[in-house]
Amino acid sequence: MDTREMAHDEIIRATGADGMIKIAVITAKNTVQRAREIHHTSPVASAALGRTLCAASLLGNAMKEENGTLTIRVAGDGPIKGIVAVSDSGGNVRGYVGQPSVDLPLRPDGKLDVGTAVGRNGSFTVSRDIGLKEPYIGSVELISGEIAEDFTAYLIESEQIPSACGLGVLVDTDTSIKAAGGFLVQLMPGADESLITKLEENIFLMDQLTTILAEDGTDTVFAQVMKDIEYHIVGREEISYRCFCSRERASEAVACIDPADLEEMIRDGEDVEIGCQFCDATYLFTPEDLKNLRREEKTE
Repeated sequence: MDTREMAHDEIIRATGADGMIKIAVITAKNTVQRAREIHHTSPVASAALGRTLCAASLLGNAMKEENGTLTIRVAGDGPIKGIVAVSDSGGNVRGYVGQPSVDLPLRPDGKLDVGTAVGRNGSFTVSRDIGLKEPYIGSVELISGEIAEDFTAYLIESEQIPSACGLGVLVDTDTSIKAAGGFLVQLMPGADESLITKLEENIFLMDQLTTILAEDGTDTVFAQVMKDIEYHIVGREEISYRCFCSRERASEAVACIDPADLEEMIRDGEDVEIGCQFCDATYLFTPEDLKNLRREEKTE
């Protein structure tokens, strides 16, 4: 049996070149597969959402604030109608796309056309909520809609961190997720120019990322990105697709409905079902539940 089929999704972090390089590698096959099952995404939507989930997880896992959350919003003019991915500080993620059933022809090179699905006119926005009054928000214009290039541009332009990123999702013939993951390399201030050149050369000569993840695993990602550069692993953490919805949160959403609309729903006498955007959970509210919520709202 292939042990990779049983492996947990995780983020592995390492440093190299005497601390001048930070690198993180993520494997997220199970996470992206769970997203596909929840949202019934087409192959190209699975790839677009999966890449964004991996980007959010890599950034979220790097947050120092234990209760912090990080949200990536990709707003392009393509038929997928936008992507949202949210990560906690452990790298656990959830997300959705505007139009999960979008189907497009493959690119001439045989790859899924994520760039066209997302669109090239729009923005890549990262919002960090670390418990302050207002979240920190940074945004850049989309470059390609392929996610990895846009993610890299955000890090360089908005956070002033020299970075290189690879993200990939391999969709199997039955539309299940065969492999998903990526890497993020960041250079510390003072990094030598020759080190930058070497990293660029290594990344340019890498094998196909999704092929490495599907057939070889994370060790090979590290080996190829950091070829001839000494590095050591400093930590690893399991990640998963995780939603924090609850009946209480659904009740809060119902309580925000316009009072006139709520009254009409009560008069209709039918149950109301509230579904979570991020997962397949649904919460049922009877007319009596709605009356109680209305009563509580008036009391407050």
